Amino acid sequence: MTELSLIIPAYNEASAIEAGKLTRVATWLAAQALDAELIVVDDGSQDATAILAQTVADQVIRIAHAGKAAAIVAGIQAASGKVILFTDMDQATPITEAPKLLGVIDSWTEVAIGSRGLVREGAPLGRYLLSWGQVALRNLLIGLKIADTQCGFKAMTRTAAIEILDHLQLYHPVRLGTIQGPSVTSGFDVEFLFVAQRLGYRIQEIPVLWRYQETRRVNLINDAWRGVRDLLHILMADLHGKYPRLSAPSTRPENKSI
Repeated sequence: MTELSLIIPAYNEASAIEAGKLTRVATWLAAQALDAELIVVDDGSQDATAILAQTVADQVIRIAHAGKAAAIVAGIQAASGKVILFTDMDQATPITEAPKLLGVIDSWTEVAIGSRGLVREGAPLGRYLLSWGQVALRNLLIGLKIADTQCGFKAMTRTAAIEILDHLQLYHPVRLGTIQGPSVTSGFDVEFLFVAQRLGYRIQEIPVLWRYQETRRVNLINDAWRGVRDLLHILMADLHGKYPRLSAPSTRPENKSI
């Protein structure tokens, strides 16, 4: 088993790869004193993403287009590393921030998530409002007191990742089907961290550098609605007892947020 699996979900990212962003990640990874693998999951791209990624990554997985959540799930299932790290192809959070997350993964911290806090440098006002609203609703509806669930920079033990996937309801691997068009599936991150919390895993939010990257994949109205809908589905599933409940208090320390 390798030490680290670095997973990048990709949908129509040929231009980013041609701009050297994937090479930048691979170069950083090669310089680390780690037995590591770089996995790109091509989420049914319609451009040359997969072909270009094959010249850089250790492994390229191609799936039918099903959204970012499905790509991440496929990456987790294919990973052989003891620790899994996700990053986005746009490198809004540069890969050089990875040691901040990897440095806290130990016997007491199984999940480390990059956090932009509530201040998003360069982001338009609409993104700010959406983020603040999501924080309030997550706390109110499901008690998830995490400032930033959506940063695409996360690390965790493979053991934790596999167990969390097995307890998902809304985004369980068997329920992920093909879709049309881009999809950021923000509810996946929320459910993933909600289940991690329920399983007693310690989650640490780690402040990371982040720069806003303009994208056509974010539609504020549609994404806001889908985020609320997913939260309500998670709430209902919880009320019906579909998520794990610890039979005894966890021996792990309480989650630590920034």
